[in-house]
Amino acid sequence: MLPRRRARRDGVRVAGLARAAAVTAAVVAAVAAASCASSSPEAAPTTTGVSQQRGAEVYAAKCAQCHGTELQGTDSGPSHLSAVYQPSHHSDESFRRAVRQGSPQHHWRFGPMPPIEDVSGSDLESVIAFVRAQQRERGFSN
Repeated sequence: MLPRRRARRDGVRVAGLARAAAVTAAVVAAVAAASCASSSPEAAPTTTGVSQQRGAEVYAAKCAQCHGTELQGTDSGPSHLSAVYQPSHHSDESFRRAVRQGSPQHHWRFGPMPPIEDVSGSDLESVIAFVRAQQRERGFSN
């Protein structure tokens, strides 16, 4: 049996550890909640104003020259119907970054993709919705 003094000290130590754990959990929860409400540029966009029809129009104007009118690719850019562009391999965020920032050459020998100018956020989301709908029609899975 432990002496009375040591037992009391160990009880205080356990209580202190429990308080520290509770404070740590509260801080972690607060940080997680704050990061979910972030309005940073990397935050997921809303789908307000997204239209596959509008996506098809913007795709024809801004993407088809390199990626093909039927998403089949050209001598200048790859097909968006390739398995490489399945959602499980290239997320919607990959499309957003490629349009906004350009993309280095990878997977293909077409050279780097430059950023695409004058595409609004809602138009970009519409293009992604259009491409994903075309992929689903052809049997791509998420």
